[in-house]
Amino acid sequence: EPPSAPIVTGHRWLDEALVFERPRGVRAFVPFLQRVRAGGFKVALDLGRSLKSAVIARASGAAVRVGFAAADGREGGWWLANHHLPPQGTERAKLMQFLAFGDVLALPPSAVEFGLAPSAAEAEEAAALTAGLTGPVVAACVGSSCLSRRWFPDRTAAVLRALRAAHRTSAVLLGTAADAGFAVEVVRAAGEGVRDLVGRTSVRQLLAVLARSRVAFGPDSGALHLAAALGTPVVSLWGATSARRSAPFGSEAFTVTGAAPCAPCFLARCPIGRPCMQEIGVERVVERARMVLAA
Repeated sequence: EPPSAPIVTGHRWLDEALVFERPRGVRAFVPFLQRVRAGGFKVALDLGRSLKSAVIARASGAAVRVGFAAADGREGGWWLANHHLPPQGTERAKLMQFLAFGDVLALPPSAVEFGLAPSAAEAEEAAALTAGLTGPVVAACVGSSCLSRRWFPDRTAAVLRALRAAHRTSAVLLGTAADAGFAVEVVRAAGEGVRDLVGRTSVRQLLAVLARSRVAFGPDSGALHLAAALGTPVVSLWGATSARRSAPFGSEAFTVTGAAPCAPCFLARCPIGRPCMQEIGVERVVERARMVLAA
């Protein structure tokens, strides 16, 4: 879909990226299916679990359509696949579940790589966006697609102050325009050495800034997974979702989970004030970040 398309469009491992113009709804879906059908694909891997992704795989006309087992799927989409993964369970890391598609196809195991890097021009843009910041750069990824996953501005600012005092770091705040109010509060409380880039970067500029950062931290979000894919260590905060299932690859040792009887609930909105995220204290996050900065 358009927001994430720049990550894969032009990727050196892909022949083509087909973009579904989701804002146009049903009017865009039929032409999109026609484009998929015209590709003449022989194999379709349905990593999406939903009925929509299953319909796309079926519309491709591929003779081999691999999907999740019924126990792991949603909305009955598994009926449209003709090959299925063994049941994966809710606790197995998502990346390992996706790699299981290669097992079904009898592909040999290989090292996990993402093939992502900023272009020279994007690296220059990131250098301009972070110009004047001194010391190691800490990327605070403040947003998340679900309100239940978010942390708190005062605690985010406290982490930045502590890291600056101990390691002479600077910081960038990253997120979408919807996170602007959160960022204003962080800047007000954090003091010097913090640059607010929330809502001011394209996806590719975000990628390039994360690649320049020494460490990234924040709640479960796409930005943190992007940072990990670039090789930037990530301190991730968990409550409503599961670190065991979705911790950024390579940074599993730097997760911080808030304890609550209801966690993980996987709800988009918490009706009781996010006790899981409330339970995550500043000291625990600083400790994990200092492990990275001291290495």
